[in-house]
Amino acid sequence: MMRRRDMLLGAGAAVIAASSGARAQQPTVIKMGALKLIHSIAPYFYERFTPAGYKVDVIPFESPTEGKNAVVTKSVDFGMFGIAAATLGAAAGEPIVVIASACNRGMAVIAAKDSSIGAIADLKGKRVGIWPGSTQEVFILERLRMEGLSVKDITPVRIFFSEMPIALARGDIDAYVGAEPGPSVSLSTGAGKLVEYPYGTVMGSLNMVFGAHHDTSSANPDLTRVILDIHRKASEFAMKNPAEMAAMAVARLGQKKEAIEVAVPNVELTWKFGPKEIGQAKIYAEHMLALKEIKQLPDFATFFDTRFVDAMEKQS
Repeated sequence: MMRRRDMLLGAGAAVIAASSGARAQQPTVIKMGALKLIHSIAPYFYERFTPAGYKVDVIPFESPTEGKNAVVTKSVDFGMFGIAAATLGAAAGEPIVVIASACNRGMAVIAAKDSSIGAIADLKGKRVGIWPGSTQEVFILERLRMEGLSVKDITPVRIFFSEMPIALARGDIDAYVGAEPGPSVSLSTGAGKLVEYPYGTVMGSLNMVFGAHHDTSSANPDLTRVILDIHRKASEFAMKNPAEMAAMAVARLGQKKEAIEVAVPNVELTWKFGPKEIGQAKIYAEHMLALKEIKQLPDFATFFDTRFVDAMEKQS
């Protein structure tokens, strides 16, 4: 006959075993930083490609600098932000490392519909919305240089990407250098007109990158491989299914369908970061140095780590 003491001990052991089993089944949570832009829509598709034992929490940020800083401070494990923000951090000695691409294109120069602005040269003397430290800032400064102008020839106005279409519609600015879906909001509502997609520089259409803290990629290579495999599958899926990309952007960004449908063709979600992208990024950094936005070039040997995407490309 089982004594009461034995029964209690048995019950206690069962509770401990159940508790241990529950703890063992808890998934590894990966914190993923993303901007509130269609450029960063891929992480919202991550869930369908996340393997058992893992869970991805997507944490949104308003600006590229905020996203980059979250990676540097380890508030998130990985993050997407512009190449400009990444370069600024690396040049300042921050432990940021680019391990993949995130998005090409996705930017545009937009002017008020009834303005006299029809080309980059027409921005002279105009109020132009620009977010400091962004990829778009470097692109527009290079385009101005190509037209024989400089930032001194315009009146730059500091505005968040998400607020640019509103500022243009109100007449607070004459034009802006925006990130999708902002430009497409202006185009679809009739408040703005396209001046150009600024991809005609030696920097091509390089825009957003996938970054990590140096400690994360070096100390957790398995975790890095897991998230990059998820990122690759999500990015490729979204590009092959533009209607689903648009629907996800409408749901997550709160933008109207009409604007998102205009934005989708101007966005290339990607993961590959090879010699071409590295070359463009180096030229980009040299432009930032010439513009005195950075005091020195980053240490490219530690700034770029392509071993993970290189391995994925061989297997794909």
